[in-house]
This record gives sequence, C-alpha cells and structure tokens, in this order.
Amino acid sequence: MAHETWVFRSWLPFEIADIVAVWHEYRIPIILSTFTILMIFRTVLHLRSSRGKISHTPPISPSLTAQKGNLLGDKKANGEKVPRRIVGGLKKRKSSEDAVQIGSQKIQLLVFFSSLTGTTEKTAKVFREGLAKSTQNLGDATTTFLEPQLLDLSYIDYDDYFITAPKTEEETRFFYLLLLPTYNIDTVLDNFLEHLQETHNDFRVDTAPLSTLLGYSVFGFGDRGGWPTEEEGFCSQARGVDKWLAKLTGKKRAFPLGMGDSKTNAAERLQEWKEGVLDVLGHIARTGGLGEGVVGSGDAVESDVEDLDEDDEVLSDEQNVAQRKTKLQKKDGLNDLEDIGSTLNKSSVDLSEPLEVDFTTYSKKSQPTAPATIKEMVPKNSPTYNALTKQGYSIVGSHSGVKICRWTKSALRGRGSCYKYSFYGIASHQCMETTPSLSCSNKCVFCWRHGTNPVGTTWRWVVDPPDMIFAGVKAGHYQKIKMMRGVPGVRAERFAEAMRIRHCALSLVGEPIFYPHINEFTAMLHAEHISSFLVCNAQHPDQLATLKPVTQLYVSIDASNKESLRKIDRPLHRDFWERFNRCLDILRERRFEQRTVFRLTLVKGFNIEDEAEGYAALIEKGLPCFVEVKGVTYCGTSSSAGAGLTMQNVPFYEEVCSFVEALNTALAKRGLKYGIAAEHAHSCCILIASERFKKDGKWRTRIDYERFFECLESEETFKPEDYMGPETPEWATWGNGGFDPRDERVFRKGKNKVALTESQGEVMGDVA
Repeated sequence: MAHETWVFRSWLPFEIADIVAVWHEYRIPIILSTFTILMIFRTVLHLRSSRGKISHTPPISPSLTAQKGNLLGDKKANGEKVPRRIVGGLKKRKSSEDAVQIGSQKIQLLVFFSSLTGTTEKTAKVFREGLAKSTQNLGDATTTFLEPQLLDLSYIDYDDYFITAPKTEEETRFFYLLLLPTYNIDTVLDNFLEHLQETHNDFRVDTAPLSTLLGYSVFGFGDRGGWPTEEEGFCSQARGVDKWLAKLTGKKRAFPLGMGDSKTNAAERLQEWKEGVLDVLGHIARTGGLGEGVVGSGDAVESDVEDLDEDDEVLSDEQNVAQRKTKLQKKDGLNDLEDIGSTLNKSSVDLSEPLEVDFTTYSKKSQPTAPATIKEMVPKNSPTYNALTKQGYSIVGSHSGVKICRWTKSALRGRGSCYKYSFYGIASHQCMETTPSLSCSNKCVFCWRHGTNPVGTTWRWVVDPPDMIFAGVKAGHYQKIKMMRGVPGVRAERFAEAMRIRHCALSLVGEPIFYPHINEFTAMLHAEHISSFLVCNAQHPDQLATLKPVTQLYVSIDASNKESLRKIDRPLHRDFWERFNRCLDILRERRFEQRTVFRLTLVKGFNIEDEAEGYAALIEKGLPCFVEVKGVTYCGTSSSAGAGLTMQNVPFYEEVCSFVEALNTALAKRGLKYGIAAEHAHSCCILIASERFKKDGKWRTRIDYERFFECLESEETFKPEDYMGPETPEWATWGNGGFDPRDERVFRKGKNKVALTESQGEVMGDVA
C-alpha cells in the first residue's frame, strides 16, 4: 500500500502534492474554522436585515393597489365567493414580559357532579383520580396544575361557584368540568339549571360573570333506551347546563359537550372526552389561553344561537324562512346575512302560505304560546318508580305513596311497637305510614330513602285529587297487611285490629305539606276518625300558615345554626334559613291551637357537639309542646356514604341521653318549663315535654283520640290540653326503657328472646 502511494505522488506536480499533504494533516481544523466564519457572517446579515425592516416599511405599490381593487371589483361583479385566507397559528409566550403577566399561575380543576343512585359519583371519583395523574406532566416552568377537586352539586352553594369564580389568595385560575346524568324526574339539576338561567337574566349580575374562568366543559350521561335522540331528551340536562355556562362564561367552552349512553358506550365516550380536555389543558399550559376559534364555522343560523335571548328574540320573515330551511334540509350553509335573500329562490320551502307576524309587540313574551305540558312527578316508566317500588313502596297515582312500617310488622308479631305508642298511645299495627307528596325540598344526609325520590322547590306536576289518593293509600296499606297473614308469629287478634286503620303518619318520604290539597286529605282522615301526625321540614311557611289543625304537628329541627342546617339537610331553597325561622314563628303562634313537636335527629359529628345551647334558643323561639330527640338511623347506602354519613355518625343511646340532659339543663337556665317525660330506648328516642302536660306530678303525654275528634267536630275553638289523654305509663317514663310490657323483646344477631321479668309481668297485668 505504501508503494502505491509513492507511485501516485510521483507523477503529480510538487505543489499539488504538498497541498494534499497539508489537507490530510490539517483538514479538521480547516473545516471547523470555515463553519465558524460562515455562521458569524450569516448572523451579521440577519441582524442587518431585521433592523432594516423595523426602520423602514416600503409603501404599497399603487399598481398593486389598483390591481387588488380591480380584482375585488371583478369578484363582486361576478358574484363569486372569495375563499378567506386564514393567517395565524399558536401564539407563543414571550420569554420575559409575558412570563411576568401570565407566568407563575396555578390552575385548579374543579370537577362537579350530580348523582342520585351513586353511579355518577363513583364515575366522577375515578375520573378525578385519572385526571390528577394525567395533569402532573402538563405543567411547565410557568404553569402548575393543582390537585383536582371533586364537588357534589347537592352540597355546594351555587353562589360560591356559579355567580363569580372562586377567589383565592394565590394566583390561581379555575377550570370547570361537569359530569351530569339526565333524569326524567325533578332533581337537583333542575334547580341548578334554574339558578344558571336566573343568574343570566339577573340585571344585577354581569352579563358574563364567569368570564374569569380559564374554560369549562360538560359531559352528560343519558339512556338512549328512554330517549333515543337529543331532540327527544337524550342528555337534555347536560345540554342545558352547557348552553347556560356558555353565556355566563363569555363563550369559554374549552371542549365540546360530551355525551354517552350509560348502558352501552359511556366509558368509551368519557375517555375520548377526557383526552380532548387534556389536550386543551396542555394548550393552556403552553399558550396561557384557549386560543381563537375560526370565525364562520358551522351554520350561520345555528352557530350563534347562544348569543340570542330566547325570550327577547324577534325573527323577521326572512329569518323564519331561513330557520325552516335549516331544519328541513341542512345542506347549503348560509355564510352571511346578506346571502339570505339570494338563497330564498333556491329554497325548497313552500312560501305560498303567508307568514304569521305580530307587528304589535316586540317580544315573544307577549306572544300567545302553547300551554306547557305538565308532567307526572313519578311516572310509572321512570327509574324513580322502579327504585321506590323495589324498596317496598306502593305508588298511588303520580305523586303519592304508602309503605308498611317495620314497627307495624313488629307489633303484629308481638315484638314491640315504636316510640309513638310509649309517648302518645299509638298502636303501631293500626298505623298507616303514607305521604301525598313524594317530592321534597331537602336532601338530608340521613335520609334512608336512598336519594331516589324527586326534589323541587315548587309544585309543578300533575295534581291528583285527594279522594283518589285517600282511597289508594288505604287499599295499598290493607294489601300489605294481608301479605303478613302467613308470616310466622303474627298474632290473630292484632291482625284483626290491623284491618282497621286508626292512625296515619304523614312522614313516609317527601314533604306532605307540599301537596296543594293537604287540608282536604287530612279532613278525609278525620272524617273516618283516623288521627293525623304530620311531619314537615320547616321549609314551606306559606303552606304551614294555611294548614288546618291536625292531631299532632311535627317540624324537623335538624340543626341549631345556619351552616349546620346547610350541611345536614342540604336544602334547595336559597333562603332556607329565613324560611326555617318563619316556620318557628308560626309554631309559636299556634302552640295553643294544636299539639306541636320539634323533631331533633342527632347525627354524631354534625349536630351534637356543643349545640345544646343553640337548640335551647330555637325551642325558646318556637315554644313547642314536645321535643323528640332521636339518634339517626344509618341505612348503609352508598348515597349516605357519599354524603359523609357512616356508622361512626350514629350516636350510642348513652350519648343521646347525655345530650338530652344537657338540653334540659339549658332550657332550665332560660326559665323554660320543660322536663324529660318519656323514653323508648329501643328506638334511641327520648321525649322532652312542656309542663303544660304534667298534672299532679304525673306526665300526661298520651292523647285522648276520641276527645280530639269530638273537639274537631264541634267546630269550636279548643286547645291541646282539651284532648290530653291519661297519664304516661310508668314503664314508658324516663329511666324505665319504654318497652311495651305486653310484648317480648327480640335481639338480632342470633341472640335468644328475652323473657318477661316478674316486674314486667306485673305491669302487664295492670295494663290489661
């Protein structure tokens, strides 16, 4: 090889051979030096070019201007449409100035949901966890994604989130995500939609009060089996929320509305929607905003529908025609309002009939409209109807129900009656538990109705006549009693007595005072000498003020202050505390007209600790005849767990006793004449009574029912003392347990029956 190299060099000139030798020896430094010189030269030229652009802008050529004018004129003359040229792209952040203005921001994702049966709640929890993991890598040096928060629409105050965006001390911006199911009954979502609409139409609130949000997006769960298409109601509530949020946020819909069928493809659609939302969040992290939409996308008539107020929209003849055309054929979109006239000739709409135009009004509010269809509260084909019937309810008509109580079954078998027998002498096997309204205006955390009954603040359903309800609930109750005929242990004499209803507890589910004809219904009960125990939730003062006398009137007092009441009862009325206090005033005024009762349901961790003084103040305000203090009953449902209620919230009977003693002491300090009268340990319930019902040192809390009907039928004014019954049995008084000695106590979990003691046997003989 060395010989070949020598031969090659032998015939080359001497100078060329030297150059080649130098190149082989110094080729790497030469290449690097040349590359460096070229880069320096290129940089200098680039800097000179930039300065020239800034310092001098050449004028537009007159010939070019003329050519452009001729071109536009020709195109307008020929009627041709010029395709628009879109110039732009992602707006990058600048390194210095924008970093100061936009940088160092924190983004808080808020995931809102609503759930009746708990399905959407579970989905929302999984979604939030996945979102937290996915957003960890989306941030950069100037943007940080905080841990997403999960919020139940049943809990929150709408004013805190949907009138203005939440405010924090740090530089935090919010992004809303909403997971919403759709039901064919009235739920919290109906009230939420009303709130959004009222906020938009409220002149005191800014047109777009939520414009400070980074953005929002909605996903809806529906059932195509019940609502096959969107026009027929598929995901209608989610679509409504999406529409109103677009108005309130100033068109900050970050990602289109997602919809999925809860029975088929909801999981896949939700995953697709989530990926789209994450892409938008990544865009926000890079650019600091949602970006700009492309103007003119979509149909010209339909794309701007959110900008129009449906109540104030006035359509001209041409616009009506255009809307008809759009609904019938959705083929050739209208690019501009000027194009409407030119396209009318091409339309297939029949214009032979004159259009009806009202020239005397300016708003559709005064236009005659078709009457709205009033729907049923609980239709027979609704999920609510199926859920309630599975729980043992018999639905009467469209909004009433009846159910046999577990204490009725217990009394039929001689295993004890409920506290109403110990306190007031009501035989449980002769008591019917019913309600003329399955709807309620609260969603209490301790409600054992599984959150399946409808909710609402006003009555907007079909109203069934009271006589139909009365006949239906009696028939349903007797049918359920007959089903107990073959149950082992049922006593024949009590079964016979049970076939004659003597008492009615209007406290099953919902709010009975909500029914428009409640007075007619109670009158039918009284006409057959059936006593009426009516329970209301202190949220309907107008109905309470017009209520005619019942045998005993209950008001649920679940908290001693506003915040506790909000957390426990979860009321739908925004002025719930004012309504609550007004009801107490009404009870104070009527305390000498009928027996009034405060029902206190104790929930450990919510309304027991250090609230005895607060309850004493409420009792002083309302001065009820009786105060029932009862420990909460845990139903073990997922909805309760979602509300924060577990077995840890159920107080022991000793804790209820301690609370009652503290409350009694607080009442005595205020100079109120009350005392602990009776108890029913089996129900974890204790009765505090006014000394108006204490004679000769003996409590007389029971009711003379026949005397009540005599007073009622006399149509003369009477007081609760006028139908005060005999003295409370010794076994029911404070300190004696309150279990009916005629019956035998049966313990669960495999424990043997407890035989009657000698003392109980003696008392039983005295009672007999």
